[in-house]
Amino acid sequence: MTTSTRTTIVEATNVTKTFTTPDGRALPVLDDISLHLVEGEIVALLGKSGSGKSTLLRCLAGLISPSSGTVAYRGTPLRAANPGVAMVFQSFALLPWLTVQQNVELSLQARGVGEEERRERALRAIDLIGLDGFEGAYPKELSGGMRQRVGFARALVVEPDALFMDEPFSALDVLTAENLRSELVGLWDGHEAPVKSILIVTHNIEEAVLLADRILVLSSNPGRIRFELTVDLPRPRDRRSPQFEALVDTVYGILTGREEQPAAEPAARQATPITTPLPPASVGGLAGLLEILLAMGGEEGLAEIADELNFEVDDLLPLVDAAVLLGLATTSDGRLAITATGREFAAADILTSKQLFARIAARRAPLVRAIVQALAATEDHKLREDLFLDLLRAGYDADDARRQLETAIDWGRYGELYDYDADDAVFHLEPGTEADAAL
Repeated sequence: MTTSTRTTIVEATNVTKTFTTPDGRALPVLDDISLHLVEGEIVALLGKSGSGKSTLLRCLAGLISPSSGTVAYRGTPLRAANPGVAMVFQSFALLPWLTVQQNVELSLQARGVGEEERRERALRAIDLIGLDGFEGAYPKELSGGMRQRVGFARALVVEPDALFMDEPFSALDVLTAENLRSELVGLWDGHEAPVKSILIVTHNIEEAVLLADRILVLSSNPGRIRFELTVDLPRPRDRRSPQFEALVDTVYGILTGREEQPAAEPAARQATPITTPLPPASVGGLAGLLEILLAMGGEEGLAEIADELNFEVDDLLPLVDAAVLLGLATTSDGRLAITATGREFAAADILTSKQLFARIAARRAPLVRAIVQALAATEDHKLREDLFLDLLRAGYDADDARRQLETAIDWGRYGELYDYDADDAVFHLEPGTEADAAL
């Protein structure tokens, strides 16, 4: 049976979501997104930071309303939380003062299920997810993997039509995440999981190819559906098979292809810390990537670079994004090519590389530029971090805002544009020609 003949559970039609910043500006996050989720399929939403994956998931779950367009559950437009959806979050979201069983029973209690039925259904879900014997344990007694199992049990106990998962494995170590993925696939293939469909948000390409029947690739700022890919591989899927690797390469090329025109100086100036997030990449890692690229002739396939480094292809994405953002490399059709500026940076001595990085980051990294300009505008060239965190929260949640600032601290310190006092949480503008030239 094709997806076109199966019952549609959740459908989005021309969904747009725009937030308003504290200064009254409109911040578009999602733009004209239409999609559907049908019975019997797993769909992955794949995209980089800033693509609006989690915002879209929350719109589909009825937790937030779209600015325009509609979301429907089994043909009925949503006016509140989606009654057919249960969610699993990255952060586990367990109540620490409740036991495993009490946490699992919460969603049933909210639906008015009686005490005895709650108990029976919770124990079945706990057993299904492999936590039998831990019913009376508290979250602090459990490992990260076990806590996420509780999250799965809490979602499955209500037997939802659709299970929504927002980066459910990203907070776990590699082996624990792999084990949970395999168990989830086993429950799905064995028809033991009491759900009719699954929608997973991820930034991990291999995870998407491993789990999904369809992959929707989102572009960024604002999020749009850039590509839809059907995965016809039988389960369980072999990561080493040529077909699997070919699909990973295809998605990798789609995800790393850049729709924007090459970033000229005026365009770089127009970018803001909200519209153009900093990839979570260190300067040392960026320099190492460029050195390896030079050793490989200056241009190479991203999958080949990952193999050379014994990394998963997804691990390279932040470094690749940083290199492209800073004009040190370009991507096309899944290949990475070093630019003339990138060659100069990779070949420079430490002092020269710092000076070069300072000029590049202050021009092309919007958050770094914003910090430098704000510090230069104050009389004592000092500012507390709270100012920048408050501004970043206009476009990011608290955790992402902190990660953005930490990357900016790393980049600014390396270029000696500014220093950061962790004890007082204060930025200080560094004196010198590099900082002056950046303004």
